[in-house]
Amino acid sequence: MRLLDIQNLHTTFDIHVGHVQAVRGVTLHVDEGETVGIVGESGSGKSVTMLSVMHLLPDYARIEADKLTFGDLDLTRASVNTFRKLEGDEIGMVFQDPMTSLNPLFTVGQQLMEPLRIHKKMSKTQAKERVLEILRTIQMPDPESRLKQYPHELSGGMRQRVMIGMAIACNPRLIIADEPTTALDVTIQAQILELLMDLKKRLNTSIIMITHDLGVIAGMCSRVMVMYGGRIVEEGTLREVFYDPKHPYTWGLLRSIPQRQGERQRLVPIPGSPPDLIAPPPGCPFAPRCPYAMRICNSALPEHRSLSDTHKVSCYLLDEGAPKVEWGGRAR
Repeated sequence: MRLLDIQNLHTTFDIHVGHVQAVRGVTLHVDEGETVGIVGESGSGKSVTMLSVMHLLPDYARIEADKLTFGDLDLTRASVNTFRKLEGDEIGMVFQDPMTSLNPLFTVGQQLMEPLRIHKKMSKTQAKERVLEILRTIQMPDPESRLKQYPHELSGGMRQRVMIGMAIACNPRLIIADEPTTALDVTIQAQILELLMDLKKRLNTSIIMITHDLGVIAGMCSRVMVMYGGRIVEEGTLREVFYDPKHPYTWGLLRSIPQRQGERQRLVPIPGSPPDLIAPPPGCPFAPRCPYAMRICNSALPEHRSLSDTHKVSCYLLDEGAPKVEWGGRAR
């Protein structure tokens, strides 16, 4: 069953120096119980896409979409009160930096109890019992003591667990995890990802994983969206994107992953910088950095081409008259 459906989403920030086109025509969906990954470098529009869905952007952001639905609810016509009900109750979000997302003036217990008292109308005693249950679920050491502590008294991994606890407090149907493992060491990263997958199985919750780390995507997601310059340039199943990628930007991302087996190879960075989204290029946003760019790539935006029911790519290299290259730059 389709849970979240986004069609042709555009998000523009009207600022004093111009109009930043942060999201430019994104179309994606998430089904019940599915884990979808959105991957791309910083500034590609990953987080803004999901913040647009949640309507958590400032007033100078303009959000437009042909279709934006969550279940049977049309989010393009939803009121402020509807979004307040939706956020935390039906949709939980794990923000990127828990230290700035958690309120330093309130204890962990107070912040975890608040959504339960607002959305579930629980008494203080009921909310406290539920919070202790949540802390045990997220494997927080000594949960009774953590209730009385402030965010600055916890480690980075513990703060991230608190954010996950807040996201799942009301048993939401969808969890949006925005870079949940940023700034954590490898051991804690693995624990956080394992915790998210365990919670998904227990609650049958859908997850949108936003990250720049393809290793995280490989271990969690069934489908992958690759974003660049505010657009989805490639999407497909995990196997299609990892083993049969078709967009040069996806090739660049995959080349940057350290290999554990085979010959030792030097990591290949993607040269250049992301596009200026105040004045985005008229053609493919990746064209200035693409070693295979053709004249048409700089002048016209490529349409999405369906290679299968699940695999779609926006690239002129798939045209019949284009040079035949494949992942790694070899001729086909």
